[in-house]
Amino acid sequence: MSEQQNTQIEENKKSLNFIEQIVENDLREGKNNGKIQTRFPPEPNGYLHIGHAKAICIDFGIAQKYGGVCNLRFDDTNPVKEDVEYVDSIMEDIKWLGYEWENVFYASDYFQQLWDFAVQLIKDDKAYIDEQSAEEIAKQKGTPTTPGTNSPYRNRPVEESLSLFEKMNTGEIPEGKMVLRAKIDMASSNMHFRDPIIYRVLHIAHHRTGTTWKAYPMYDFAHGQSDYFEGVTHSLCTLEFVVHRPLYDWFIDELATDDYRPHQYEFNKLQFTYTLLSKRNLRAMVEEGIVSGWDDPRMPTISGLRRRGYTPNSIRILMDRIGYTKFDGINDIELFEFSIREDLNKCATRVSGVIDPIKLVLTNYPEGQTEVMQAVNNPEDETAGSREVAFSRELWIERDDFMEDAPKKYFRLTPGNEVRLKNAYIVKCTGCEKDENGNVTTVYAEYDPQTRSGMPEADRKVKGTIHWVSVPHSIDAEVRLYDRLFLVEDPKGDKDKDFRELLNPDSLIVKTGCKVEAYLKDAKPFDNFQFQRIGYFNVDKDSTDKQLIFNRTVSLKDSWKKQC
Repeated sequence: MSEQQNTQIEENKKSLNFIEQIVENDLREGKNNGKIQTRFPPEPNGYLHIGHAKAICIDFGIAQKYGGVCNLRFDDTNPVKEDVEYVDSIMEDIKWLGYEWENVFYASDYFQQLWDFAVQLIKDDKAYIDEQSAEEIAKQKGTPTTPGTNSPYRNRPVEESLSLFEKMNTGEIPEGKMVLRAKIDMASSNMHFRDPIIYRVLHIAHHRTGTTWKAYPMYDFAHGQSDYFEGVTHSLCTLEFVVHRPLYDWFIDELATDDYRPHQYEFNKLQFTYTLLSKRNLRAMVEEGIVSGWDDPRMPTISGLRRRGYTPNSIRILMDRIGYTKFDGINDIELFEFSIREDLNKCATRVSGVIDPIKLVLTNYPEGQTEVMQAVNNPEDETAGSREVAFSRELWIERDDFMEDAPKKYFRLTPGNEVRLKNAYIVKCTGCEKDENGNVTTVYAEYDPQTRSGMPEADRKVKGTIHWVSVPHSIDAEVRLYDRLFLVEDPKGDKDKDFRELLNPDSLIVKTGCKVEAYLKDAKPFDNFQFQRIGYFNVDKDSTDKQLIFNRTVSLKDSWKKQC
């Protein structure tokens, strides 16, 4: 055990998850000569989603915590849907989350070694070429309670299987005509042991190997062997791979030439309410234009969350909160939203943004006068400092902050009522002006010059405080109000409805003509802010020098529970 590993174990005072307990126990027992090596093995057939973030955090986190190595390995054994675009996006997402890999590997790096291993299995009479259709193979596998029946090709002569296996890779064999199956046990209680398919024919160019290969290994055949080739000690997977583990071990036992063995451990998959994480469904939403792309801020992809304003720290905190167990469950999306609120509350600058503006005119404020008010950037961070905000006779306020005929407990602007303008004065509403349709266009009020924030008289209490933006010092902006993509907690739970029927029609509301304070003129894409009294927002990548666009990351409070 290295000094770093020993120090980490001794200093670790918090409770460990079961994977950390396994690692620490292995280190104490001197397994693998104190070596800790993990890997993150995504398939490059789509963008990573929040579920992958959990695997990233444990794979890279274990190596980081115990002085080990974590490699990035692309499971590129199926060229049908794989693309370099996805490779690049996966790398970007991992780096954004704050992790670095030791090496980059590809399952395709091992195609020759896997082929040679498959040939050896055939020679040892532990694999054979099967010419049955996929439907026939599935039917003859039996059920979990009834044994399967042997393929009519199971006892095919070794030399014949070897010859046909070669032809599978020359292009002579059409797709679907033949497969290579491991010869294990058609009566096994574990369905994965019933002569699993380990190679199939695909006449599709691979994004790295081109047309060199026509026969491609299946995931179950490539995964464990790749771990073995790389020297992985702890192969971490989600719980659906528990039933695959015996097959993982069987292949490695057949392959290994020494005492070393990688070991697979499984943890709970990440699932949230109001969310779908199936790549098939996510891909459908992108291809059908339901969302604008893989990085649409409504998507649960890491790139979508980044664009919406989620931070790497909020995601890492979330993974720690949820934890790693051996039991699956669905987490409330509110927990995710709480994590980003908690993180942004500590670091986001408070600014004024008016989403649905109407004009407030202070009739007794000198025309042409401008004052400079001081605004604290973040009350949770003393080092964040303050900024100057221009104040004038005409201000933009939220339409919802005025009601001509207000209910009893309405403490904002209404004729005869007083409110404080944030960081400025107390004002008293005197009336309003409407257009020909009866819509309020302008609110009138008088300000009390003795109540400027910071003055001794400013302590006079009023029940309401509203935010504002000076009309001559405001900037126009577009604001995109993003919300949950689905209307129901479990969109995959209703088997009678297509997920498209469960989409939230208000998952995106675009507001134009919004007004924000001049401080934001130099804001850059992905900068985070709190629009006071409204929520957390960030600058969208679609912004230009002439048009600022803000995405709502999350509201200040959960509004969904009020609807339920």
